[in-house]
Amino acid sequence: MRRTARRPARVLLAALALALPSVPAAALGAVQLTVSGDQTAATVNGEAATLLTPPRLIGGRMMLPLREAAALLGQTIGTGAGQVQLGRLTVDPARNAAFLAGAHQPEGSVVTVGTTLYVSARLLADALSANLSVEADGRTLTVTALREGGNPLAPQARFSTDKGVYAPGERVVFTDYPFDPDGADIVSRKWTGRQDVYFQPGTYTVTLQVTNSRGLTSTPHARTIRVEGTPLDSPLTYALKYAEPGDRFPDPLVLNYPAAPVRPVAGPSFPLLFSDSPEAPTQSGLLYQDTVAGRARLLAYHLNALGRPARLYVLARNLEPRAVEVRTERLGETAPTRIEGLLGQVTLLDYFAGAGAGSLTLAPGQSAPVYASPTLNAGSGVNVLQDLTTSGRVEITFLMLEDGLPPTAQVAQQLPYLQPDGRHQRGTFPNAVKSLRVDLTTLPARIVIGDGQLDPAITGTDAITGQPQRLLGNYGVLYDLEINGATGTAVALSPRGGLYRGAMNVQDGPLNQTIKLPRSGNALAPDQPVLLWRSQTDRLHIDFIPASGSNLPVSLVFYRARTPQTGVGGVVKTYQP
Repeated sequence: MRRTARRPARVLLAALALALPSVPAAALGAVQLTVSGDQTAATVNGEAATLLTPPRLIGGRMMLPLREAAALLGQTIGTGAGQVQLGRLTVDPARNAAFLAGAHQPEGSVVTVGTTLYVSARLLADALSANLSVEADGRTLTVTALREGGNPLAPQARFSTDKGVYAPGERVVFTDYPFDPDGADIVSRKWTGRQDVYFQPGTYTVTLQVTNSRGLTSTPHARTIRVEGTPLDSPLTYALKYAEPGDRFPDPLVLNYPAAPVRPVAGPSFPLLFSDSPEAPTQSGLLYQDTVAGRARLLAYHLNALGRPARLYVLARNLEPRAVEVRTERLGETAPTRIEGLLGQVTLLDYFAGAGAGSLTLAPGQSAPVYASPTLNAGSGVNVLQDLTTSGRVEITFLMLEDGLPPTAQVAQQLPYLQPDGRHQRGTFPNAVKSLRVDLTTLPARIVIGDGQLDPAITGTDAITGQPQRLLGNYGVLYDLEINGATGTAVALSPRGGLYRGAMNVQDGPLNQTIKLPRSGNALAPDQPVLLWRSQTDRLHIDFIPASGSNLPVSLVFYRARTPQTGVGGVVKTYQP
């Protein structure tokens, strides 16, 4: 995090409060903070961070700045009646008095130095029911705390940009995708710092906060972009150059177009661990479990049918006799929501935003959540898509636990395996990526995804029961599509199985962009395809993952782009100036 010298401390703390608690919602289930005495340098889940105030050794105790440590751990601090509340800890700063679950703590557990309130590292860990480990020198320590579940009734603010660094005058593509847990309307959006283009170099922070029809407001969701380098466009050329993708257009012949030639090619090979049976567990228990080593993709799709608040966890346990790093390369989630169509789309938009969520280092036999959902009210759902890389053998366990049960290996061992429901799949599938090459010769043409015939379902095994599995629809499988002969073509999506809401990522020469499809509402009718992209190069790359909660199959349709006066399908405008 960038710091500016000589700014007032209260301004920096306000900036810290804005940026850190509102890190993208796709975060690891556990937050791991490592600090050293008298050092401002720290790490959060393996990523560098900077403290405004360093930890101090006071009275033989390692003391941490309370507000900063809480912010870095993603924890909410409550204030009122002159007191500070964090987890089970209550502090009276005026008296330097601390109470843990109502029990008075020894003198020196909290101290105030200048304007900074410090708390002992041990008391902070106890307040959050966190794990505290200290290195041999006694000056470097690590706190591993469970991520907060948040308010299950509050709306969620989400948005992404197509990248993080732009040239002056370059288009910034904002994709906002807020949602409400119970489907209430998002009635207002409050943007700060948003511009469709920035003409002056600098660093810009953009935030979004949303309010639902019940008056509940989300926490701010923030992203930072940089503007640097040689200017790309002036205000005039920018205004002439761009139009919006995402429009529907009529095409009654779309189902009659011939299939484009498709060739499977060698590509990445790693497993997909899929947890979707039972889809709606009625008791706390183990949903799925298997062992991974190296790269793997995890997908979980579940509804809370326990009749009480619950959370979904993905627990990683180190099976090696040495420390193992578990790094999350990509993570997307939707939770909590009762709207099934949101589950897959928001998850994919988060996933394609591309940011990793850091790493956890596990000692031999140690376990920690690599994912923890927000609190799910009865009937709410969760969808998570997570790419992991491990430096050794790790046991992965999917758990649904009623609120209050800790996600530990000891608890997992005492819980029952939840039996398959006979309608959905779970299992380990060896091919998480389908690499295909599409050669465009005659247009229009189309390819079909998820029909089980032209596009066969991948096969695997339920590691718990040993039963073979067919993954109908290939949900969670990444289709790595290389489209050859794409110059001057337009790509559209035609739903063939009913309602579809998803996302895809496009690489077109130097352009790399995530497309929300459709831009608003649902794709529903096959003869009303949704425009996705107009290719600028001869070789177009598309990453497509079937969206959980949506219907398959779908077709990707390729057209020869027409003149600006006519447009694709007679409706869509060109993107050329």
